[in-house]
Amino acid sequence: MKKSIEITPNIETLFGTRDENLHVLEDGLNINIDLRANAIELEGTPGDVARAEQVFSDFDQLQRGGHTFNNGDLNSMLRVLVADPKTTLRGLAEAGRQRSFGRRTVQPKSLNQRRYLDAIETHDMVFGIGPAGTGKTYLAVAMAISALISKRVNRIILARPAVEAGERLGFLPGTLQEKIDPYLRPLYDALYDMLDPEKVDRYLEKNVIEIAPIAFMRGRTLNDSFVILDEAQNTTSEQMKMFVTRLGFNSKAVITGDVTQIDLPNARRSGLLEAVDILKNVQGLSFAYFDESDVVRHHLVQRIIRAYDEHKTKVAEEQMELLDAKAPGNLNLMASDLRAREELNSELE
Repeated sequence: MKKSIEITPNIETLFGTRDENLHVLEDGLNINIDLRANAIELEGTPGDVARAEQVFSDFDQLQRGGHTFNNGDLNSMLRVLVADPKTTLRGLAEAGRQRSFGRRTVQPKSLNQRRYLDAIETHDMVFGIGPAGTGKTYLAVAMAISALISKRVNRIILARPAVEAGERLGFLPGTLQEKIDPYLRPLYDALYDMLDPEKVDRYLEKNVIEIAPIAFMRGRTLNDSFVILDEAQNTTSEQMKMFVTRLGFNSKAVITGDVTQIDLPNARRSGLLEAVDILKNVQGLSFAYFDESDVVRHHLVQRIIRAYDEHKTKVAEEQMELLDAKAPGNLNLMASDLRAREELNSELE
């Protein structure tokens, strides 16, 4: 099926740098887009052409309504759109406008990121699990700021285990705040990226934004709060149980972690791994999982994560082969094979 649509003012913005956005639509929707002098020609199956036509129509309506697309947001929305047939460009753009993230507009850059944001909006406790660079922490902080600005919560509480110092914060100089700051730097970075530095400092001073080492949260009930536990893979079983039972009335909790980067002495005792197993059937909770395709850092990060995963798989396969070779039956075969080789060598000599 072929369909020609009219070229509207400023439609070239939709094309992206070197037509990269058109390539996203072509690859994701299995269509061909041909730019003519006075029209845009779409070719593909009726359903795919209709979806592409809707994208162009939504873009025109959004532009007429004064919507502007910043910092690659349009490319990100198109990638989400082609991955999820239920979404529309207009729906994604309007969902972004409904959330206030301070001085920055935050758009999900993958389908899993969109599901993550939706889960945080609709559930009181969400686990975000995946590799580095997938936006788990950044998006959690963005949603916390949105909830604070819209007065849905009264404060934000940020927690993270200080595993590198074994929770023995006395080894570091300075006050308690100065001792734990190095471990919470990623959270600070997200805060300063979305809010004016003066406002962040004022919120910290008034405890509207509170930095709390997880080791000191026992016994608290967190009401009217948005609580974020970062690097949760480095919590112990006891710490995780203590944290997930702190949630009070009108509060949300987001727990983020990367189960491939556990720094505990005994990785099998990770509180995050245990929580996933124990809480998977609890109603009201949501688990959002990310993979390498959700990485939004430098493109090399995706390749690095893939290389580590491939290496891990290769090592596991080699270990299995070694175990098979050490099985009693295989050992007998190896011994008989060795004797046969020795006899052959002696005959040759």
